[in-house]
Amino acid sequence: MNILLQDWEYPPFDQIKNDDYEPAIKEAIAEAKSFIEAIVNNPESPTFENTVEALECADRRLNRVSAIMMNLNECCTDEHLQDIVMRIQPEMTRFANSVSTDERLYQRVKHVSDHSDYSDNPEKRTLLDNTLKSFIRHGVALPQKERELYKKNEEELSELKLRFSRNALADMNDKTLHLTDEADLEGLPETLRAAAREEAVARGLDGWFFTLAYPMYGPFMTYSARGHLRAKMYLMYNSIGNRGNEHDNNAIICRIVELRSEQAHLLGYDTYCDYVLEERMVQSLPNLRRFMQELKDAVLPAAKKDLADVGATEAWDFSYLAEKLKQQRYAFDGEHLRPYFPLEAVREGIFGLYGKLYGLRFEEDGSIPVYHPDVKVYRVNDGEKEMGLLYLDMFPRPSKRSGAWMTEFRGQHDKVRPQIQVVCNFSKPVGNIPSLLRFNEVETFMHEMGHAMHGMLSDVHYESLSGTNVKRDFVEMPSQVMENWCYEPEFLSTFARHYQTGEPLPTEYIDKIRAAQNHLAGWLCLRQLNLGFTDIAFHTMTDASSIGKAEEVETNAMTNLLPHVSGCCTATNFSHIFGGGYASGYYGYKWAEVLDADIFSRFKQDGIFNHDTAEAFRREVLSRGGTEHPAVLFRNFMGREPDNKALLKRMNLL
Repeated sequence: MNILLQDWEYPPFDQIKNDDYEPAIKEAIAEAKSFIEAIVNNPESPTFENTVEALECADRRLNRVSAIMMNLNECCTDEHLQDIVMRIQPEMTRFANSVSTDERLYQRVKHVSDHSDYSDNPEKRTLLDNTLKSFIRHGVALPQKERELYKKNEEELSELKLRFSRNALADMNDKTLHLTDEADLEGLPETLRAAAREEAVARGLDGWFFTLAYPMYGPFMTYSARGHLRAKMYLMYNSIGNRGNEHDNNAIICRIVELRSEQAHLLGYDTYCDYVLEERMVQSLPNLRRFMQELKDAVLPAAKKDLADVGATEAWDFSYLAEKLKQQRYAFDGEHLRPYFPLEAVREGIFGLYGKLYGLRFEEDGSIPVYHPDVKVYRVNDGEKEMGLLYLDMFPRPSKRSGAWMTEFRGQHDKVRPQIQVVCNFSKPVGNIPSLLRFNEVETFMHEMGHAMHGMLSDVHYESLSGTNVKRDFVEMPSQVMENWCYEPEFLSTFARHYQTGEPLPTEYIDKIRAAQNHLAGWLCLRQLNLGFTDIAFHTMTDASSIGKAEEVETNAMTNLLPHVSGCCTATNFSHIFGGGYASGYYGYKWAEVLDADIFSRFKQDGIFNHDTAEAFRREVLSRGGTEHPAVLFRNFMGREPDNKALLKRMNLL
């Protein structure tokens, strides 16, 4: 029997082969279809249990198998797996469409909604409302011709998103920088030189070899004293998917935007943005535009001052000169911090923080199979029961997309505990030097672990409402709130020690971290807003033929304070909105910042390790998943509506 269809405690990665996925998913689809038919042919009157709950569980095996396949396609893929995913994804989309446009199912769910209240059970009420809205928002009420067009478009969109991500990964791996003259390494820290040397040796080359993986690209742009090499690296990295080659993503973007716009029109919305925002905290496009513009107006003067202070005139000089300014202002060199942040110590520090806040313990279990030797697995418990499994995958490789993210192999539901995965791209150990994190990487690790604990501490009945299954502009809050601890001396002192001497992170370094917390805050906030404005620009288009090249749309949407570099385009490598689930939702990072700054103000007031405050946050927010509206969860914890003053205060903009 196919290993993927057997019952197992955790994914049997040591036994799964690529060729197992396609037959397993086809059989899981057939099983789910039989469950669906049993629901619609049930002679009993529709009830919550025999219709809504039954529908929630119908595709559970399919979801579990596809989660393994899709997650590995992001972090440990090859051409064979990519081909399988491209082949099977349309079939999975067809099945999902057949369910969401099934009038028989819809009528049963509607009957339950019309004859039920559940005002005393928010979780059942939310699941029922979500299920009913899902049918309507996927075209069940459309005339037959339009419904078939909607389903056809959804199939094409699922394929286009995969092609977009595949192109971006291939194009990133295509461009590299090979240096043989040691003089060209001027300014680069020793850790980066050692990593580049090891990369060259692994490829059978002399000298030093740099890829576009961010652990190499980021520090190269920050420290290289060779302006022409920074320019070369900048153009290579920022032109991913925009090179006019076989991996070019422009035509894919154009088609994605065209199809999303058509889907929105079919459902009666002016734009795709209008369609998406109806189900977000922000609620509408006018509300979003107002939020974005007000924040932009607040930060633009600061961003302009930041640029003037840095003194950069070309985009590839900004990071380099910004680091020089940071050192000048704060006597602060991020490289001096890295020896105090070895990955293992940071990991144990984060584990310790969750121990203090929620009583969690993390125990590595080397007996659990993994899909790559870099991956470590931890059993998480809270002293009373096992909370789930945590998979950590920390280092870059050619088979893995860039960035950092959290996902699940299994979500929490009823008494079933989740299996959570955190994926990052940190510098690998070199020789006897461990992986040493930059301070912003410590923040990244904290951020993704915030997502992980949102999933791990979930305590709901229905998987579709568990953990991070919340409104997209709320999902970043629990992760972003955890970043605040990185600036607290009480937390840093628990783990930050020199990897060679064991010396604690000096107090003056902590003071410098805190002093530099808002270094270029205006500039960085404007950059994030620019990405949100780009997202909005694409997804408010009503005529995709007006796109031309994505580079032009992006340039017009952004407030660029530096000259645009021809050929550079973020959109063609913007997997969040064209390969993932953040389309019309990238603004959510800034929206969630308002919430996280406000929530952390309570922790600051009560004490950053205050167990009662943490337990209240767990009880009122983290454990509840998407069972109630985020505004309700926020009010339950804070006792009031959000106040954006906490964010402006944190950014020194009040």
